Amino acid sequence: MTQTPPAKVTVGDKVIDLPILKGSLGPDVIDIRKLYAQSDAFTYDPGFTSTASCESKITYIDGDQGVLLHRGYPIDQLASQSNFLETCYLLLHGELPSAAEYEKFESTITRHTMLHAQFDRFFDGFRRDAHPMAIMTGAVGALSAFYHDSLDIHDAQQREISAHRLIAKMPTIAARAFKYSVGQPFVHPKNNLSYAENFLRMCFAVPAEDYVVDPALVRAMDRIFILHADHEQNASTSTVRLAGSSGANPFACIAAGIACLWGPSHGGANEEALNMLREIGTPEKIPEFIAGVKDRRYKLMGFGHRVYKNYDPRAKVMQTSAYEVLAATGRENDPLFQVAKELEAVALKDEFFIERKLFPNVDFYSGITLSAMGFPTTMFTVLFALARTVGWIAQWKEMIEDPGQKIGRPRQLYTGATQRDFVPLSQRG
Repeated sequence: MTQTPPAKVTVGDKVIDLPILKGSLGPDVIDIRKLYAQSDAFTYDPGFTSTASCESKITYIDGDQGVLLHRGYPIDQLASQSNFLETCYLLLHGELPSAAEYEKFESTITRHTMLHAQFDRFFDGFRRDAHPMAIMTGAVGALSAFYHDSLDIHDAQQREISAHRLIAKMPTIAARAFKYSVGQPFVHPKNNLSYAENFLRMCFAVPAEDYVVDPALVRAMDRIFILHADHEQNASTSTVRLAGSSGANPFACIAAGIACLWGPSHGGANEEALNMLREIGTPEKIPEFIAGVKDRRYKLMGFGHRVYKNYDPRAKVMQTSAYEVLAATGRENDPLFQVAKELEAVALKDEFFIERKLFPNVDFYSGITLSAMGFPTTMFTVLFALARTVGWIAQWKEMIEDPGQKIGRPRQLYTGATQRDFVPLSQRG
C-alpha cells in the first residue's frame, strides 16, 4: 500500500489534507480516519457503497470488467483447475499448497467432519418443520459450547483449529439440517470420500438402499462451493468482521454471518430467480415478461449485481455446471432451463438491459442447478453458507491478525428531537 499527494477537503474555513492510499489493484482510497478530529464532521455513506472498511489481501473484484480474483487467481481458473479444499487452503494461507501441504490439509478436514455425539440431540430441540437456515444458525452458534479448547482468538494455533473445525463440520451440520427437515435419519460422514461427495451422500443416502454419488454431481457441487467461497466485503462478510471486532469467538461470528446471509436480498437471491423462471413458465411468455419488467410490473431476478456492472464471471461457470447437472440427471429439456437460456439470450441483446448493465449473475443458473441435484429451495441458502464459511473464517482470521484492527463503531447523521426536558405523566395533556 502506497501513498500519493493528499486530497484537500474544505470544511467551513478549514482546509484538511487527507492521505490517498493506493492498493495493488482497484481505485485509490481517501483515508478519512482523522477527518472528524480535524474538522468536527463525519462522512455520510448509507450502505457503505463508497467506503473501504478494512484492508484485505484475500479477494479482489472489478465490477466494471467482471473480474473476481482470490489471492490473485481468477475464479474461472480455480473453478476449472482446482478443487474446493485447495481453494480453502489458498484463501486461508494466501498461497496454493504444495502436494504435501494439500495432503495434510485434506486429511485434517476429512478427519474433523464428525460431530460430538451429544450434538445430534441439539437438533431435536427444533420443530420438525423448522427452516434449515434456522437450524443452521442455531447449530453453528452452539459449536462454541462443545469446543472450549479453541476459543482463544489471540492464540494462532487455536484460530487455526477453529478454522479447520468450521470448514470440516459445516457440511455435516448442513446435511443434518436437511435430513431433519425432511424427517430422515442422519447419515454419518465417511473418511474415504471427498468433501463434496461426502456432503451429497450425507444429504441423499438412506439406510434402505445403497447410494453411489454421480461423479458429475460431485464435480458440479465442488465447483458451486468454489464459486461461493468468498466475495469480498459483502453484507454477511462485513457482519462476521463486525462481530469479530468485539472479540467474539469464531463460532459466534460465523453464526452471525449465516443469520445475515438468510436475508432474501443476499443469500436468497437464487431462490427468487428460480421462482421467477417458474412464473414465466415457457419461452413463449418471455416477450410478455420482458415488457412487464420494462414497465415495472415484473421484477427481474438473477440479473444485475451491487458490484458487477458486467457479466458476473461466476455466472459463466455456473451455466456450465447447469448443463452438466441437467445432462447427468436426464433433464436437458427441463422447461425452466429452456426459459433461462432464452431469457438470457433476449436480455443480452436488449438495449434496455444493456444500458442498465443488467447481466446474468451467479444466482441466475444456480437455482436451476441445485434443484436438478435434488435440493429444495429451503436448502439453497444453506449451501451458500456452507461454501462461504471458508471466506468468512479467512476474513475473520485476517481481521484478528491486523494490528490496526479496531472494534467496529459506525457513526450516524442524527435527525431526531433536540434536547428537551422530561414532563411528568400527570402534567401531560
